[in-house]
Amino acid sequence: MIRVVLPAHLRSLARVGGEVTLEIEGAVTQRTVLDALEASYPVLRGTIREHATGKRRPFLRFFACQEDISHEPPDAPLPEAVAAGAEPLYIVGAIAGG
Repeated sequence: MIRVVLPAHLRSLARVGGEVTLEIEGAVTQRTVLDALEASYPVLRGTIREHATGKRRPFLRFFACQEDISHEPPDAPLPEAVAAGAEPLYIVGAIAGG
């Protein structure tokens, strides 16, 4: 089981509390986790990744094992602790302003 922690606005949209758990078959990557997340919660399609390009939306960041993995390739394996379910994958809403 993969654990994913969503930002508050996406938890509200998906009507979930806390973290969600997903079953992933095969390699555990950003792409496979987001594919499983969108399959389980179709209302999230297009909120995390652009429909046409599949790229991460601006102002969302991905963290695994206290490291920002937002700019890692989508098919790069996630850390073993995330793949094993010991640590969650965090999807965090970034803050901008000045």
